[in-house]
Amino acid sequence: MLKELQNSLLQIIYPQECRVCFSQVENADYGISCIKCWNETRIFRGDEMLCDKCGAFFGDNAAPVAVFCHKCDNHFYDKAAAVGVYEKGMSATILNLKEQPILPERLRSLIPTAIERNGFFNADLIIPIPLSKQRRLERGFNQAEVIAEQLLRATNIPVDKASLARKHHTPIHRIGMDKRARELTVQNAFEVLRPKLIAGKKVLLVDDVFTSGATASYCAKALKKNGAVGVNIFTLARAVMN
Repeated sequence: MLKELQNSLLQIIYPQECRVCFSQVENADYGISCIKCWNETRIFRGDEMLCDKCGAFFGDNAAPVAVFCHKCDNHFYDKAAAVGVYEKGMSATILNLKEQPILPERLRSLIPTAIERNGFFNADLIIPIPLSKQRRLERGFNQAEVIAEQLLRATNIPVDKASLARKHHTPIHRIGMDKRARELTVQNAFEVLRPKLIAGKKVLLVDDVFTSGATASYCAKALKKNGAVGVNIFTLARAVMN
């Protein structure tokens, strides 16, 4: 009853325009996108054809054997997985997350299933990919930490926000940047400040979007150099790269 009242007030007193199609948002649980746009967003179910390492999307139907894109062969993480494709309701929500530290219920409800399906419940630590001091000051928060806190509630795996740091400010990665440009911006950007807390641990690195994987790879490299025995990557979305 309370939820129905909230949705009625949303439509009548505080109508909100969908950030994707500009129609009206009917349900507060869906955040800043309407139900139609969320229904058109590809959410991974486990039967798609994805790269077995980086999660690159190949198609809607799974292959009978493991497939690899080979663009991630030299990446330092073990496996990367996401909730769904960076499009429509997902992309609008993530862009909004960079402005407001809020995850709608629609997206929060999808996280536990994605974590379980990819076998990430066995991690010892959840580490959000850090922002530079300058970017954190500009934004006021780290959106990866917002996601990490939601993972803590879903898994009870402790969150470590202090052991991994970004040494210097780097340009914001854009979807259109090529692979080499992304790598150059983050190649030596990360350091481990508390190696004793990382040594011997299985780490789940968390971020909002996985694009080329350069940031995740160099974070994983720094963690493994300091004794992490495994590093997996979990993101809300996977960009479809050409």
